[in-house]
Amino acid sequence: MGADSPRTKRHPVRIVHLGLGAFHRAHQAWYTQLANDADTDEGWGIAAFTGRSPDAATVLAAQDDVYTLIERAGAGDSARLIESISVAADGADESLWRAAMADPAVAIVTLTITEAGYRAMGPASAGARLADGLRARRAAGSPPIAVVSCDNLPGNGEVVRDLVRGIASTDPGLVDWVDGNVSFVSTMVDRITPASTPRDQAIARTLTGFADAAPVVTEPFSEWVLSGAFPSGRPEWDVAGARFVDDIEPFERRKLWLLNAGHSALAYLGLLRECTTIAEAMADSVCRDALEAVWAEASPVLPFDAAELEVQFATLRSRFENARIEHRLVQIAQDGSQKLPPRILDAARARAEAGLPVGVAEARVVAAWIIHLTTDAVRDPGAQALVRMLDLRDVEASAHDAIALLEPEPSRVDAAFVAEVARQLVELRRLDDLTTPETRGAR
Repeated sequence: MGADSPRTKRHPVRIVHLGLGAFHRAHQAWYTQLANDADTDEGWGIAAFTGRSPDAATVLAAQDDVYTLIERAGAGDSARLIESISVAADGADESLWRAAMADPAVAIVTLTITEAGYRAMGPASAGARLADGLRARRAAGSPPIAVVSCDNLPGNGEVVRDLVRGIASTDPGLVDWVDGNVSFVSTMVDRITPASTPRDQAIARTLTGFADAAPVVTEPFSEWVLSGAFPSGRPEWDVAGARFVDDIEPFERRKLWLLNAGHSALAYLGLLRECTTIAEAMADSVCRDALEAVWAEASPVLPFDAAELEVQFATLRSRFENARIEHRLVQIAQDGSQKLPPRILDAARARAEAGLPVGVAEARVVAAWIIHLTTDAVRDPGAQALVRMLDLRDVEASAHDAIALLEPEPSRVDAAFVAEVARQLVELRRLDDLTTPETRGAR
């Protein structure tokens, strides 16, 4: 380590991570740091590989893989140095990736590749790289390993397992080895992590004395729920508040249908009303009412009692109102074609299956997304075909085409919900009414 490095200890690599970005550094690397702080042994180091661009690894490597985590509360900032990443590497370095995956000391591989990353195909895709790494591990005769997905997908462990087995299907021996030696752990993760700014570098320097070119900004709140086996051990993440449960599905639904669905509602409606951040949207009465309506529609189909849900609502309101966390709506609105099915459509379908009325607020979110697709702010590669065919003069066709993209299986489509989306398109297109001072709450 360099003479100016603030690192106190480089832990042996026992975790490999794919998807080196701000969320990983604010979440799994932070939990691992706290576990290492409580560990009297050598601790757990992370070899973190970038998903696409090598830039994050380049910057971290230049500062000895140490970075500053800034927790931004309403009352002010606090910061600490994180040194749980022992190696930051370019994900395109196939030799280094295979060597890390084959290392018998490595017990866990974690992933943060976003919803869209699980759908990508080709030799450079995350699934192909994971299968390639497991093939190298089999060849090395290394012990069993846990694969831990940390993305916003229901049953994300099963998603990764099916992805890997599908890619490995041309090598039956590899499939058999994976079935016998790889555990796929499902998780629910939660911590808002907006993009940092150059000003945050100065704040990090003031708070820690470390000249950090890659600080991470996050909220004080964090949550991590995990379900699955760790055949070769794991850090004591529970000392930092992680929960290990037998059934993760209720926690996944709670997060997707409250926090994530709430984000989508505020993003698409907030952008229509010229808001730029979650906190601004929360200060807008139309957006806030829409958020509360989405929560009210999800509540009857969540397996939690009213008292526990109210605690969740209060926590989320406080988090969303934190104006010092500049969680930008344009960022949240990206890739809606991948995000809306688990966040909105699944909740709407649960209402239909329970015999409840169509979720008007949920349909409004989909309608707002459709309108968003016609703006210059859209960043949704999965919806490009829909963007080219959208004609908002025909709301019925627009609603039908959008739902067909979000839910390709016709038998799962609720005609009443499609009709409500069309009706909400008519309502939301009254943009003059949406943005007049008389209907807008105080910012």
